[in-house]
Amino acid sequence: MADILEQANELRRLWSGFRASRILITANNFKIFDHLKEPISARAISRRLKTDLRSTEILLDALTGLGILKKEKDKYKNTILGSRFLVEGSPYYQGDILRHMDTLWKNWSGLDEVIKTGKPYRAAHDHKAFVLGMHNLASLKAKNIIKIVGLKGVKTALDLGGGPGTYSIEMARRGVNVTLFDYPETIEIAKKVVKNEKINGINFIGGDFMNKDIGRGYDLIFISQILHAYSAKDNLQLLRKCKKALNNGGRIVIQEFLISDDRTHPPQNTLFSVNMLVNTEGGRCYSPDEIKGWLLTVGMKNIEERIIDDAVLISGYIVYF
Repeated sequence: MADILEQANELRRLWSGFRASRILITANNFKIFDHLKEPISARAISRRLKTDLRSTEILLDALTGLGILKKEKDKYKNTILGSRFLVEGSPYYQGDILRHMDTLWKNWSGLDEVIKTGKPYRAAHDHKAFVLGMHNLASLKAKNIIKIVGLKGVKTALDLGGGPGTYSIEMARRGVNVTLFDYPETIEIAKKVVKNEKINGINFIGGDFMNKDIGRGYDLIFISQILHAYSAKDNLQLLRKCKKALNNGGRIVIQEFLISDDRTHPPQNTLFSVNMLVNTEGGRCYSPDEIKGWLLTVGMKNIEERIIDDAVLISGYIVYF
């Protein structure tokens, strides 16, 4: 009987996981954490936000139970977790990615329909939240990733699908002349991010890199978390284009979520494949062997792989004789 209860509890943790997620997303939507730098009562928060008092108090208590707030008598305040990641303007702010999660929540609600049709379900879209959310996530690891990529001998680089420019900024800081290529609406956001960081040495090109010329003369083409949004056929076509854009001795470096060859673990990345099912026409997580196979197919040499947490870096060189 004990085994049955343990198994049932594990199943319950899975089916009830949405509740903590929804509480956090809703609190972020109301920017509650910006008001909790100092202790404050539920009544005062309710007045500031013009929300229902009973609802606000229950939400604050739940956030306290989750460890994001702390409560003393009738007043609430951010914990270190809340202060560090959920107050707008903090160096490690994650509120934009939570706003993007709110968009995904609405889209994931159509998963039943997606399974029947095989088509994405796009009930909601917030491009700014998506791009800035990518900046939230990349800011936590960009310095380390670019250090591992290595920029020795790299004078020119293409940040393909570089989004907010987080990795472009890190490369430019190290003296590389970087071109950031992404959709025009993304470039407008990236320019503001780069300006805020007071960085020079970044050029911007707006367009669809699948159909537009990406330029020539790069020592490095960095493709971070892009391939999972496209089909295998599209990715192969893109990598052929990238190879032609490299200087002799240049590299393509791909960062992607790590997934096993049978595509069943780690669990968080199998869930991300479902995210691509919901939101794209042909995307999913690809295993390192699949990506390395594409690089070999287009003629790249000296293929290397390095696993970093739940991601993988895969690189290939071009050598003309």
